[in-house]
Amino acid sequence: MSSRHEGHVAIVTGSTKGIGAGIAKRLGREGATVVVNGRSAADGEEIVESIRSEGGEATFIEADMRDPTAIEALVEETADRFGRIDVLVNNAGVQTETTATQATMDDWEFVLETDFRSFWLCVKHAVEYMSEGSAILNMSSNHAFLTMPGLFPYNAVKAGINGMTRALALELGPLGIRVNTINPGWVEVERTREELSADDREHVESMHPLGRIGTPDDVAAASAFLTSDEASFITGTSLLVDGGRTAVMQDHTFVEYKNSLE
Repeated sequence: MSSRHEGHVAIVTGSTKGIGAGIAKRLGREGATVVVNGRSAADGEEIVESIRSEGGEATFIEADMRDPTAIEALVEETADRFGRIDVLVNNAGVQTETTATQATMDDWEFVLETDFRSFWLCVKHAVEYMSEGSAILNMSSNHAFLTMPGLFPYNAVKAGINGMTRALALELGPLGIRVNTINPGWVEVERTREELSADDREHVESMHPLGRIGTPDDVAAASAFLTSDEASFITGTSLLVDGGRTAVMQDHTFVEYKNSLE
């Protein structure tokens, strides 16, 4: 495994499971000291032990990304322990299965505070402890480009993350801090395994040019690259990691949705 993150201090929000856990483990294997974050101490410590078992360094700091005070405390505690922040991965995210007319104010606040406001607040507080060569990565989705009915406001927020990345790249570039987005597609995490029957999974995989859905390791590999010095001339970009799914124009879900209205 590469040592390109040797000596780096990295915060990965929402890293007690799924994609975030995959990124935390990958950065740990590449030499970073990783701050694992989430709301479950038990899950967080499990990821920390996994990183340590492979020779990496990690610690868990509990923080709810909907709580601005907790976000500031996460950053401050990281800086107090390690003196700086080299990598920030904004990964925490939630969604509701609602349309724009079904979504409530609670749905709106739940998604925007977790998936959008927290990204800004993490950057706002972390930048003070970042220096030239540091990197920020915002986790979005392929829904930022093409979407389906019934995922509002999640899909709107994911497009907003791409815009946030561009704005931050302009503001922080003169400080030598890079900001990029990764836009994953279907990824095999706990929720995906629960939602997809064997037949559904086969169908979903058939829609991908590469013939499979992704894994947290797929996203983690791209994340480790974009936050490393190897990507020192890449900023303000959005990278699709979706097995070619977004290159496919027709999506059966819209046809099914339209038919359901008749």
